[in-house]
Amino acid sequence: MTPLLEAIGIGKTYPGGVVANDGVNLSVASGEVHAVVGENGAGKSTLMKILFGIEQPDQGELRLDGRPIRFSNPREAIDAGIGMVFQHFSLVPSFSVYENVVLGSEPRTGIRFDRGKAIEGVRALSERFRLRVDPTPPVGQLPVGQQQRVEILKALYRNAQVLILDEPTAVLAPQEVTELFAAIRALVEQGRTVIFIAHKLPEVLEISDRITVMRAGKVVGSVTTSDVTEKALATMMVGRDVALRVERKPHRGERALAVERLHLVDEKRATVCDDLTLHVRSGEIVGLAGVEGNGQAQLLEAIAGLRPVAGGHISVDGASIVSLDVLQRRERGVASIPEDRIAEGLATGATVAENLVATRLDDRRYVRNGLLDLKAIRTHAERMIGRFSVRVSGPQAAVGTLSGGNMQKIVVARELSEQPKVLLVSQPTRGVDLASTQFIWHSLTEARDAGAAVLLSSADLSELLALSDRILVFYRGRVVAAFINSDEVTPETLGAYMLGLSRQSPEEMKAALA
Repeated sequence: MTPLLEAIGIGKTYPGGVVANDGVNLSVASGEVHAVVGENGAGKSTLMKILFGIEQPDQGELRLDGRPIRFSNPREAIDAGIGMVFQHFSLVPSFSVYENVVLGSEPRTGIRFDRGKAIEGVRALSERFRLRVDPTPPVGQLPVGQQQRVEILKALYRNAQVLILDEPTAVLAPQEVTELFAAIRALVEQGRTVIFIAHKLPEVLEISDRITVMRAGKVVGSVTTSDVTEKALATMMVGRDVALRVERKPHRGERALAVERLHLVDEKRATVCDDLTLHVRSGEIVGLAGVEGNGQAQLLEAIAGLRPVAGGHISVDGASIVSLDVLQRRERGVASIPEDRIAEGLATGATVAENLVATRLDDRRYVRNGLLDLKAIRTHAERMIGRFSVRVSGPQAAVGTLSGGNMQKIVVARELSEQPKVLLVSQPTRGVDLASTQFIWHSLTEARDAGAAVLLSSADLSELLALSDRILVFYRGRVVAAFINSDEVTPETLGAYMLGLSRQSPEEMKAALA
C-alpha cells in the first residue's frame, strides 16, 4: 500500500557546514500515529519544518499519496492538507477561541464576517474530534491545555489530513495528557494521520503505532511500537544505555529558605500568590507541581529578586532578603537556574567563558583593578567544561552555537560552580535530550547532597517524582496539597490537585510541610 506521506533521502545542511538531515527517510501510513523521537540535534525538528514548508531540503523529495510535492512555504503545506501545532502557541490572547480558529479563513455572508457561522463551525468541530472547548471566551483566559486544543482546531478547520504535533504534552497535567490522547485517537478514528514529536518515551509508547528514531541527522531505525521497550528505544536514541534514576538520601538539615505569608501581584496588580508559606531545609529538594500560570514561576522570581514582594517575608538562614537586590542575594548564597535559558540564563552572543563568570564580575579571582583577568576566566571555563561534560570546541565558542542541552549545562555549571545555600531551579530539562537530562539530574542531587536547599519547579511530573524529597502542589497561587515523596504518589494524584479537582485540608498537609 502506498504511504500517505513520505520523505525520501532528505538532506539539509545549514551555513557553516552543519548537517541537520543526512539522507533521511520517513514513511507515514494513513490513519496512524507515527512518533518521531531523537536527542536534541538529531534532526527531527528540521525534518518537520521541511514537511511543513518552513525549510526547503537541499536534496531528496517529499511525496504525498505517491505524488512528488515541494512546499515553498507553510501556506502551501496547509493547502495540501498538512497542519502543524508548535510547542509554543501562536494565538492572539485577546481574541476569542472562534476568532483565533478562523483567523485568515473567516466565513462570510456577502462581504461581512458571519460570526454565528464561525461559532457554530468551531463548536461542531470541537465536538466531532473530542476537543471540547467553549468557542466564545478570550484565549488568554484559558488554561494551557485548552489553548492547545485551540491550536489543533485551527489546523482541523483548514482541513488538515496530516497533523504534526511538536512536543504536545510538555506543559500538560496528566489528566490533560489523557484528554489529548483521547482526542488524538478520535482524529485517527475519523481518518486523520498524526505525526507525534516527543521526548517522553512512556507517552510515545502509549499513543503511537509506529516510531522512527533519529540520531545525528540520520534515521537509525523504524519500529512497530508494540515490538519495542522504553529501554531499547532510549538506547536507539542515544547509542548507549541510559538510566534516568537518582538516589534520594537527604540529610534534612536546618531551614535554609523560609517563605512566610507571601503575597505577590502581577503588572496589573492582580494577585498571583496569596498568603503563601513554605520552607526548604539544607540537603533536600522540594518540588513545586502545578499547571503553568499558577504562581510557581512568580515565587521563584520573587525569591531570586526579580519580582517585587507585595507582602510577607523571605529569609535565608533566618535573615530577611526582601530588601536585597539580585547580586546581594547571590552573595547570601542564592543561585538560580531560570526557566528560559536563552532569554534569562545566557548571553548567546557572548563566549562560553564569559557566560560562566557573568554573575561574578566583582570577584577578584576574575577581575583585577577593574580589568577582566582573561587567563583566569579561561582557566575557570576549561575546568567547568570538563566538570560538567559540555560538548564545545573551547571556552571562546559563542554560547549561541551550542545545542540546547549544552546551553543548559553552561547555566547549571555557572550556578553550581560554587556550592549554593539555596538553589532555585525552573524547568531544568525542558527541551533537553536524555543524556543531558541524566547529567543535570545528577548535578542537582549532588548539590543537594552537599547541603543545598533546592526549590524545583517542573512541568515534567516524572522529573519531580524522581528528584523531590517533598512535593507541594500549586493551584491559583496557593499550596493545595503537600506530599512526602514516596512510591504512593503518582502523576495522576498530583494532576487532580493541579487542576483544582481535589484539595487537602491543613491537617493533611501538616506532615509534609513540617
